[in-house]
Amino acid sequence: MATETLTLGKALNTGLRRALENDPKVVIMGEDVGKLGGVFRITDGLQKDFGDQRVIDTPLAESGIIGTAVGLAIRGFRPVCEIQFDGFVYPAYDQIVSQVAKMHYRSQGKVRIPMVIRIPYGGGIGAVEHHSESPEAYFAHTAGLKVVTCANPQDAYVMIQQAIASDDPIVFLEPKRRYWEKGPVDLDAPLADAYPLHSARVARSGTDATVLAYGPMVRTALDAATAAAEDGRELEVIDLRTLSPLDLTAAYESVKRTGRCVVVHEAPGNLGLGSEVAARITEECFYSLESPVLRVTGYDIPYPAARVEEEYLPDLDRVLDAVDRTFGW
Repeated sequence: MATETLTLGKALNTGLRRALENDPKVVIMGEDVGKLGGVFRITDGLQKDFGDQRVIDTPLAESGIIGTAVGLAIRGFRPVCEIQFDGFVYPAYDQIVSQVAKMHYRSQGKVRIPMVIRIPYGGGIGAVEHHSESPEAYFAHTAGLKVVTCANPQDAYVMIQQAIASDDPIVFLEPKRRYWEKGPVDLDAPLADAYPLHSARVARSGTDATVLAYGPMVRTALDAATAAAEDGRELEVIDLRTLSPLDLTAAYESVKRTGRCVVVHEAPGNLGLGSEVAARITEECFYSLESPVLRVTGYDIPYPAARVEEEYLPDLDRVLDAVDRTFGW
């Protein structure tokens, strides 16, 4: 097996390259994705190798990018749209919610929209306004869309290919603060044998409390588990991976064993994904819970200026404090 150590960003680049090689109907489109290779260089080298008819530099018009992709998808292509930053997706929100999410339903199942909308999301890179947001709840709330997020290079490489191969429209969230983190990637494993796209996975086994996270917060949760282990407390960390549809099978099994649960995400807590997860965990695991399900999230304010973003983002200490509180009941 060809296992290489890649950054998460390079794993995405390699996965996109594989998708372009394997299906001539795959096209990549977005602002600066071609000659520049994207702001984060995720599409670096792809236009040079596949041409500007398949890796397309678009005007600065997110609604136009998504609207064009809808037409391409209806005609049998598999467009992969890059939204340059999370906060730039809102001009395209009408297209995504009114067209991308509804077309299959509106056509009584006759029309498929096999497209992927890639969105770098989250903070931690010292960016300016509209460059560090976490808009996942908007899309997870929208029936007709599927929403997934990777947390490590192996998942990035596999999940982007699975998303492109899907016949459903998928919002693919990429944790930008993790683009440069490295990990092993198996480049030869058949995609058919890969872990299912819409399934959560246990990232670290434990017995004392369950920590649920996704995207950029998986690393934070794992770091918290390592720190907790030094004090003799074993945390089980579950990477949700899929936000819509939510897969909580592994979470239910874990919470029924540990009796305690903490949900972590960067987005504000009010009506965030953690609210839905906490409700479902409480319904399914009520008689196993030793304490309420707690949430560690961003605050209910607009994303702050870069100089104070570390005060806003959930960190190891806030996760460990929540775990401690679950033991105080």
